[in-house]
Amino acid sequence: MRFAAVSAVAGLALATGAVTAAGPWDGGQRKAERDLAAAPARHGGARHADGERAPGAAPAVLAPLPKAGKRSADGLAEALEPLLKDSALGSGQAAAVVDATTGERLYGVGQSDAYTPASTIKLATAAAALSAVGPERRIETTVVAAGGDGVVLVGGGDPTLTATGLGDLADATARALKARGTGGKVKLAYDVSRYSGPVLHTIGLNDNIAPVSPLMVNEGRLDDSDRGPADRTAEPAADAARKFAALLREKGVEVDGDPGEGRAEEKAARLASVASPPVSALVERMLTNSDNDIAEALARQTALASGKPASFEGAAQAVTERLAALGLPMPAVHIADGSGLDRADRASAEFLALLLARAAEPGRPALRPVLTGLPVAGFSGTLRDRYPRDAAGRALVRAKTGTLTGVNTLAGTVVTPDGRLLAFAFLASGTTDADAAQKALDRAASALAGAAPPGT
Repeated sequence: MRFAAVSAVAGLALATGAVTAAGPWDGGQRKAERDLAAAPARHGGARHADGERAPGAAPAVLAPLPKAGKRSADGLAEALEPLLKDSALGSGQAAAVVDATTGERLYGVGQSDAYTPASTIKLATAAAALSAVGPERRIETTVVAAGGDGVVLVGGGDPTLTATGLGDLADATARALKARGTGGKVKLAYDVSRYSGPVLHTIGLNDNIAPVSPLMVNEGRLDDSDRGPADRTAEPAADAARKFAALLREKGVEVDGDPGEGRAEEKAARLASVASPPVSALVERMLTNSDNDIAEALARQTALASGKPASFEGAAQAVTERLAALGLPMPAVHIADGSGLDRADRASAEFLALLLARAAEPGRPALRPVLTGLPVAGFSGTLRDRYPRDAAGRALVRAKTGTLTGVNTLAGTVVTPDGRLLAFAFLASGTTDADAAQKALDRAASALAGAAPPGT
């Protein structure tokens, strides 16, 4: 049963031009979007009930459009309902559409029901991490002294650490050891105590995700890829430590034997460190490429920032609490992991659409990477190949995809011809043809943009 246009989230005002800007990029985040989100209120933006602009509110490039009424809601129903009845969408479908500027709920069918969200749950992981950790925080990998001639490589949880970054860390470590007069021969250990609990996801060792470790290089990939499925090492931390030992030897530091697992002392002297890109950039990369390793790392960073164990269970609890604190509808939500690979994850279409609207709030610029990281239809990430050059909705739809066997989902934003920014979520279960289901979801998203007539 679809819901009428009822205001649910007051005071949402997004700089629509910022969300659709093309660049430039700065550290992974569109600089124009970030700057606009933090711009002074004098340029426009949200207003108090008395008409005065809210202090510090993010500006709005477009003035609020007329309040959506019955005709608007009925128009969406007329456009969407035939498309959502497509047999390619399987045995169950849910949908929700929200005006991201006003918070009005414009359309819904099965919107409160719990569905397996697949990778669209990464939107929840992103919002929780940005709320708990902050967009500017960086994750460090460090080397500390361990008494005598010992050194410890300490994993901080950066899955984006590359061989180049590890080389920089080895170079800085060699210089520090030389300065301390202990650069001749060292005993190397590695510390993975920042995380706890099982390291394997419920799907086991898989080419979609490495064992979840706070210490890994290139996401444990055994090839030169930086995204998508790939063979993974079963021992990402030990492999990283062995590579680090080899790099130290290249720098003239003799390493005694093979590195073993150890534990850094709490007040150990720091010798060197390298840092990840900021969390905002990690969120964008995770959403654009649907990166499972980054997703699980961000979920654990949320747990650490919330004082919970950095395990699958602790991360799930921390993410859930952060989402509830954002005032989102939680009855149909169950977080089992950060990536959406776990079929025990549950979310409603209403939850996902309102989460996207929440990320558009002028008072929450820290959440803006949830929007700027969305793949652009026909141009980037997991939507690059789903909207051919002549496809309706190309460049107009920005959305997170989700795919598991029998599950296809899509949640994102679209700008209508009159300039209104809509947040939407479409969830389908019991699908049998992933390609056909994806095309059906893409047609529905395109219809929101007015780019395709119903039924095409």
